[in-house]
Amino acid sequence: MSTIKHVAITGGTHGNELTGVHLLKYWREHPDEVARQSFSTELHLANPKANHLNRRYVDQDLNRQFGLNDLNNHELCGYEQNRAKALNALLGPKEDPRVDFVIDMHTTTANMGMSLIFNTDDPMVVGMAFYVQQKMPHATLFYDPNERLDDNFLTSLGRYNGFLIEVGPIPQGLLRADVYLQTREAVQHCLDFLELWNQKAVPELPSEREGYRFLEKVQLPENEAGELTAMLHPDLQDQDYQEIAPGDPFFMTLSGETIPYPGTTPVYGAFINEAAYYDAHVGLSLMEKITIPYRR
Repeated sequence: MSTIKHVAITGGTHGNELTGVHLLKYWREHPDEVARQSFSTELHLANPKANHLNRRYVDQDLNRQFGLNDLNNHELCGYEQNRAKALNALLGPKEDPRVDFVIDMHTTTANMGMSLIFNTDDPMVVGMAFYVQQKMPHATLFYDPNERLDDNFLTSLGRYNGFLIEVGPIPQGLLRADVYLQTREAVQHCLDFLELWNQKAVPELPSEREGYRFLEKVQLPENEAGELTAMLHPDLQDQDYQEIAPGDPFFMTLSGETIPYPGTTPVYGAFINEAAYYDAHVGLSLMEKITIPYRR
């Protein structure tokens, strides 16, 4: 059974997501809140230049730069690509990390509430997700499995992977008290769980829970010039984690005509009309509802 010795809490991976940035500032002044007896906790502002500019990123999305091949490719020299290499040197190296676990704080403009995002079926990480949801029943489990060395998220720098806390809705570039407090509470529960894990005192947890697994991103309709010709349908707006059935209203053209969902099976939406993805004209992600097992 793994033992956690070093935990990193990161924020500002996207520079205009200020909740994590300001929680890091608070915890630097009040370190006892994130201290636990059985492991050390360190705090890192992941993307300081983007945060200074109040932008998501400078050159590239930092949270897509942590795949092992990219970290070892020195021809990739944009600001975030270099920043990923610096974080890898600080927390890793990825092949043999110094830090055991990474908790990364994010926010979204979509109406997703609290999403607990994890990319591994490791019992410790799944147990943490179940534990936090037990403490915060409104949280949604967002499961996107990937091999740690191939995973391009910052959380994959942890020896035993990590945990991404995503809370919304909140506009970019501001603080909102309820989102701040929810994130603060969720991080506390994560740290408490790791302490219990080290002490072999994890409470009884369900053998399975409902969650969602990522399927694909959906582009907004464009013309040949790459200009938007439609937007998400108003019936879909703010309906994150709700079922989208074949034929349901999906897009609305600029003239107001409805384009139905063309799929053949029901799916669920997430990151619906996420502002951060508009540079790529991504309208939403499609998810499938799944049962996540906990095999301790």
